Amino acid sequence: MLILLPVCRNLLSFLRGTCSCCRRTLRKQLDHNLAFHKLVAYALALFTAVHTIAHLFNLERYNRSQQATDGSLAAAVSKLHLRGTKWLNPIHSNQTTPEYVAFTTIPGLTGIIITLALILMVTSSTEFIRRSYFEVFCGLVRGQTEESMEEAPPQHCAQYLTDEDCGHHCCKEPEFGSIPAESWKWVLAPVLLYIFERILRIWRARQKVVVTKVVMHPSRVLELQMQKKGFHMEVGQYIFVNCPTVSLLEWHPFTLTSAPEEDFFSIHIRVAGDWTESVIDTFQQQKPEMPRIEVDGPFGTASEDVFQYEVAMLVGAGIGVTPFASILKSIWYKFQQADQALKTKKIYFYWLCRDTGAFAWFNDLLASLEQKMAESGKADFLTYRLFLTGWDTSIANNAALNFDTATDAVTGLRHKTIFGRPMWNTEFAAVASAHPRSVVGVFLCGPEALAKSLQKSCHQHSSLDPRKVQFYFNKENF
Repeated sequence: MLILLPVCRNLLSFLRGTCSCCRRTLRKQLDHNLAFHKLVAYALALFTAVHTIAHLFNLERYNRSQQATDGSLAAAVSKLHLRGTKWLNPIHSNQTTPEYVAFTTIPGLTGIIITLALILMVTSSTEFIRRSYFEVFCGLVRGQTEESMEEAPPQHCAQYLTDEDCGHHCCKEPEFGSIPAESWKWVLAPVLLYIFERILRIWRARQKVVVTKVVMHPSRVLELQMQKKGFHMEVGQYIFVNCPTVSLLEWHPFTLTSAPEEDFFSIHIRVAGDWTESVIDTFQQQKPEMPRIEVDGPFGTASEDVFQYEVAMLVGAGIGVTPFASILKSIWYKFQQADQALKTKKIYFYWLCRDTGAFAWFNDLLASLEQKMAESGKADFLTYRLFLTGWDTSIANNAALNFDTATDAVTGLRHKTIFGRPMWNTEFAAVASAHPRSVVGVFLCGPEALAKSLQKSCHQHSSLDPRKVQFYFNKENF
């Protein structure tokens, strides 16, 4: 099951990315499964711990049965080794302890090694470790054979086992044998599926990727525009990226910021660790030969469903705005093509940033959309609000002095930047009031604390009457 978990997650993501025609309920269930895989992993770890403890208790029962003198069935069968080479209880001495068996036998040692490996896997998969240190049974179980059980049933013949001058038919010594190993039946399918999944990913990653354009945005945000034969994407999807020049083994997920209608696909990379910093430095060196990039994907996310809702609330925090860049671009292309299948009538876009520099690389797209939608008579289609969560008095004073200007002093856009965090109850109440009979999709790419707050607001502001406003929460899962 532990082997199967990462395979299932990748297959679910791949399925999520390819089943664009699936019903909304099925796609939401896939999103739920993607988020649930962590809980399953921890549950498996817990069950494994219980399983290991149970083995230790069994060893203790073996030990007590060996030392017992009460004439019970367990005590009787534990003394069989005294009459020859046949045995059922692996502990043959009163001085043997469960700890001795655990650390001196092959099954015991292998069990300890596997358990330690599991502990390492579980602990190293926690979010703290992943973010801080990214780089960083064989014949023991025996049983009475079926033929022997027919000739000497253990419950009826236990009292005769220690009788040396026995004339009863039960006096025939029971035959014991190792229970055949069957663990391969459970391991084979996950291993084969894992091998298939790895071969598929290696094949996809080895396909040639051409970097057509490199753009360095403010705040050290690197944009890579690429092309790959046979690459097809939907809005909000993500890919795994590897740069062999920086590291042969590290693959990192990035949300696609291009629209499906464009003849290239793009990602934006912000400094978030050693690997991202090295990639940005490598492309900034402007060598004659472009560094090689390998791509695996795309994989599906909940953001693909944005066009399935009449009203959409898009919430991005910091670099989490990237999936919504793809969505906003795609909307403009759909307007240009007069796409009659577009179900969405209104989009509310919220972007939360800690510093003013983070707004800069996305301003051009918002300004362009703002102008083009106004020219085409769609100015009311997109309402966006930018929140600056980290600021000082000088920034606030400058904004206050330029409050009456046509454009914002921080971003240069028509909508003014709001200082502080959103009041989500107010925002949701306003949307519910403006669209009293709509189904509203709430999409987030951001931290877990913000996700909990938005999910709570969705429940609070959804009407009990299914004919009235309903909020559905969707969150990125990687």
